[in-house]
Amino acid sequence: MGRRRRIAGSRVLITGASQGIGRELAEQAANMGGRVLAVARSVDLLEELVQKVRGQGGFIEGVQGDVTEPADRRRMVEASNRYFGGLDVLINNAGIGATGHFADAAPDRLRKIMEVNFFGLAETTRAFLPVLKQGNRPAIVNISSIAGKRGIPARSDYSASKFAVQGFSEALRAEVAKDGIDVLLVCPGLTQTNFSQNMLEQKALIQMDHLRGMTAEQVARQTLRAIERGSHETCLSFKGKLLVLVSRFFPWLADRVSRRKVRELFAEERNSRQQRRQETIAART
Repeated sequence: MGRRRRIAGSRVLITGASQGIGRELAEQAANMGGRVLAVARSVDLLEELVQKVRGQGGFIEGVQGDVTEPADRRRMVEASNRYFGGLDVLINNAGIGATGHFADAAPDRLRKIMEVNFFGLAETTRAFLPVLKQGNRPAIVNISSIAGKRGIPARSDYSASKFAVQGFSEALRAEVAKDGIDVLLVCPGLTQTNFSQNMLEQKALIQMDHLRGMTAEQVARQTLRAIERGSHETCLSFKGKLLVLVSRFFPWLADRVSRRKVRELFAEERNSRQQRRQETIAART
């Protein structure tokens, strides 16, 4: 466990704040008395968020920015110093995804996902470390995923990026402890957002039903609670926690279930390949 803190009065920066979990984090943090700096690529959605929060009496500023762009990361740092005189909580929430088997994807799909989900997160963190060292009970909060605890078939690129976030967070937590900075990790499961509509590709044979997941409001609320408690790692939803538990103590079972599901989905292809192989052998004899 890290240190306890209050969102009220804290200076909080949230990336990917224009939609979904990030938008809810911004609204709820401001409603709790936090001073929020919302970062997003979409100027229109960002302005809509700022106006809504201010209309509710919250304190919020917006800055247009892309976490993969060095110049934008510098502007985020400048904005936090200009508006707040520093920063206490950095929430790395920006992310993208894709579905479909690794063998069927172009190389740039993996690179794009890693650029946003991992490199963008890591370099945004690097940019803010000097600022956070001067903060009040500072914390870095990385929004990962249950897919960063257990690899999901047809989501190999996304899973890889979130596993990278997991390892980065664990190592960084020890490194910055001497500076009084907490590193917290939050792993949501399925969430009712438009994340699936914004994916780079959707080629999975079975699409996950995000409408059966937690709401973005619930995820944001539990995330902010975890920040106030200083919880090093928080996995959300019953199914998500169950998957992590099975993967940890019964990895062979998780592997078996995953393999069986993929084989069932590709049964026709496998049978056709086997038939061609038998025909080739028969022709040779």
